[in-house]
Amino acid sequence: MKRWSEKIEFSLCPRDVRLASPRLTSEQEQQVVERERASYETGKADGERALREQLVQQRTELQILQQGVLASIQKAIPALLRESEGMLVNLAFEVARKIVGELPISVSMIEAAIQEGLSRVEHHCAIDIALNPEDLALLERTDSPLLSGKLSESRIKISPSTEVSRGGCVVRTDFGTIDARREVKLAAIQASLEAGI
Repeated sequence: MKRWSEKIEFSLCPRDVRLASPRLTSEQEQQVVERERASYETGKADGERALREQLVQQRTELQILQQGVLASIQKAIPALLRESEGMLVNLAFEVARKIVGELPISVSMIEAAIQEGLSRVEHHCAIDIALNPEDLALLERTDSPLLSGKLSESRIKISPSTEVSRGGCVVRTDFGTIDARREVKLAAIQASLEAGI
């Protein structure tokens, strides 16, 4: 093709100017279509391969994360169970303490505490039973059979003591002391529960 070297001048501005596209033969058009199809197939295959690799990598990362979470849970469960068990025992004990603490002091309760204390001592030794002054007064007002019967023996002495809380007693003998106060019993129960955890 011959190159044009002279300057072209137009009297009017050219409009709707386009480059003339060369005419392709049908064989050339077929080659272009085949190249486009091959490029499309190559791009599609590359995209699918990249997507597969990305999915495999994400699946591997997800499995690692899942194993880490499961391992953390397996480590946390025993500690959580131990902690919950201890808290549950403490809660149950506090509920029991509240219930026992709110029980009204009755003659039968005081008599039961004395009977329990006496059941642990030798009957042939001297016995001193210390009661809360209010509990002793309650037994005297109600003419408790414990005061008039077996406990009136000369070897058994009942005396008031402000050191003894209501509803309990302390039994002293030549061989030792039996503390049957309610708070001591509760402390023993709590200690045995905590030892069992």
